Amino acid sequence: MQTVITLEQVRETAEAVRGYLKVTPRVAIILGSGLNTLAEAVQGARVVPYRELPHWPLSTVVGHSGQLVIGELEGCPVFVMQGRIHYYEGYPMSQVTLPVRVMQVLGIKTLIVTNAAGGINPDFVPGDVMLITDHINLIGMTGLNPLIGPNWDEFGPRFPDMSQAYDRELMNLAREAARGAGITLREGVYVGLSGPSFETPADLRFLRLAGADAVGMSTVPEVTVARHGGQRVLGLSGISNKANLDGSTITTHEEVMAAGRVITPKMETIIRGVLQRLHD
Repeated sequence: MQTVITLEQVRETAEAVRGYLKVTPRVAIILGSGLNTLAEAVQGARVVPYRELPHWPLSTVVGHSGQLVIGELEGCPVFVMQGRIHYYEGYPMSQVTLPVRVMQVLGIKTLIVTNAAGGINPDFVPGDVMLITDHINLIGMTGLNPLIGPNWDEFGPRFPDMSQAYDRELMNLAREAARGAGITLREGVYVGLSGPSFETPADLRFLRLAGADAVGMSTVPEVTVARHGGQRVLGLSGISNKANLDGSTITTHEEVMAAGRVITPKMETIIRGVLQRLHD
């Protein structure tokens, strides 16, 4: 039986993280597959391996370093997760989303979440960055919503509204940052699945008909918990591969990692631009 994280354990983890902080971070950033190098831009960084934090799940996927990087980016105190945790790694949803609860206990009000995603929209190509305007919580619809169980009233209501999961002001700041840097910023709907197998062509055709523009194996549980706790969220997907709608190609994790090297500079520029505008 999988362990369910308790509120007391969340607070214990937050207290351990607080011991590494000089100031309270204003913004948290979760980095997806192949996007870890963004953390190298953090100034005055304090690096905390996940294994040093009680109850914090460990990343087991190639391309996820498994450490916190705490410092400043564009003059803004940031809390960067260099490597996220996925449900498919065998952790319960309460542990997958424990880092977001810790952010909330620490008083971090803004979350920027990034991921590597397959491009379902036929106009998208590998190397594109997509602004997430909404998501389809397919994993949650099938019984894996991270809010299942007793509600933690300290964080939010039993039935949180998700009509604006992604903050409109933050989306506008991302658009401005991309436009100012001459970066083409795609926009669309992200669909979250459990993984770890990649989708069949039939899966992808179904998801396209459902309105999805990109697909991945993360993000939605974290955003759900973030919104439950009142955090503002900005979501960015790096399009790492073109969806195999006809079964003519094979998708690999190596392909995802390689695309990350093209996507990361764009993602970093946009995130820096957003932080600059938040700081103004």
